[in-house]
Amino acid sequence: MNRDEKCSHSHHHALAELNITPLLDLAFVLLVIFIITTTPIVNDLEVDLPTAAKRPKDPKPKIHYVTVESGGRMYLDKEEVTTATLQDKLVGLRLEEPDLNVVIRGSSRTKYQKVVAVMDVLQQANVGKVNLATEPFADGSAKKE
Repeated sequence: MNRDEKCSHSHHHALAELNITPLLDLAFVLLVIFIITTTPIVNDLEVDLPTAAKRPKDPKPKIHYVTVESGGRMYLDKEEVTTATLQDKLVGLRLEEPDLNVVIRGSSRTKYQKVVAVMDVLQQANVGKVNLATEPFADGSAKKE
């Protein structure tokens, strides 16, 4: 018999006698630990729990949108405004809602100065919560120009 045949034969023989006993022992130990650590679903005692008054949920804060088009036209919640009327309307909204939320939406072609002008008006109207609306790219990457 050749030496290569002897090694090959013993190698195949070892794979045929794969011992899975330690694997089964581990599976049973994990099963026992899982059974012991899980809480029982069944309650032992029947208890009549008292009822409590339902607390109404706080209403979601209303968000107002300032939209700036690429041509320079501005809208406050779908109503066309100018810079001067925007400030007056924001002051009025601020009196109704002290915790006013405003989101600035602008076209990607809008001049930066127009958005800065809107932010200045929001600051003068003392609006504390201001966000800029953006849209993620379809592939999740940053746009390169």
